[in-house]
Amino acid sequence: MITLIIIALTCVVSFLAFQNIRLMNDLILWPPAINRNREYYRLVTYGLIHADTMHLFVNMLTLYFFGKVMEGLYSSHMGMLGFATFYIGGLVVSILPTYLHNKDNASYRSLGASGAVSAVLFAYVLVAPWTTIRIFFVLPMPAIVYAVLYVAYSVMMDRTGKDNVNHSAHLWGAAYGVAVTLMIQPSLVSHFINEISQPRFGFMN
Repeated sequence: MITLIIIALTCVVSFLAFQNIRLMNDLILWPPAINRNREYYRLVTYGLIHADTMHLFVNMLTLYFFGKVMEGLYSSHMGMLGFATFYIGGLVVSILPTYLHNKDNASYRSLGASGAVSAVLFAYVLVAPWTTIRIFFVLPMPAIVYAVLYVAYSVMMDRTGKDNVNHSAHLWGAAYGVAVTLMIQPSLVSHFINEISQPRFGFMN
């Protein structure tokens, strides 16, 4: 339920922002607004808006598939709003290094839920690393293999800086997702090691 609420809210706000540049500017992560005006809410609201419909679609589709699984785990440990708390934390933690690096850069802006979605995805990998997912609905790949390739690609692109994607947020979101999930359920360490040592494949339901 919380996953669907997050998706619905993000879609509504994103589509409104597509049509309203003022709303987009009010929500986007822009360092001077935080430094000068103390608009700290932007550390969260930047995740409610996206660059275009494809950016929104990919993030929300990924959140739908993996969020509905992880919501149960966080709700059982942290209560009804556990998953929402985890997701919001992912938005904040994934963007903080980027914000601190660019806090004096008035030309910098960032938007999109990719950091928090990465947190959900990598938390899922701890639970079911060998579950097969379909990349772009076609290419079958175990979640753990996708995660490794995702990290490698993000590290490479973050170092080269040849596109306009905040790959740093992806990496910090992934690290946050793994760290917090292991913190609330330490037994997943042995579970993950056991899963990795016994490869088996099966598609997501």
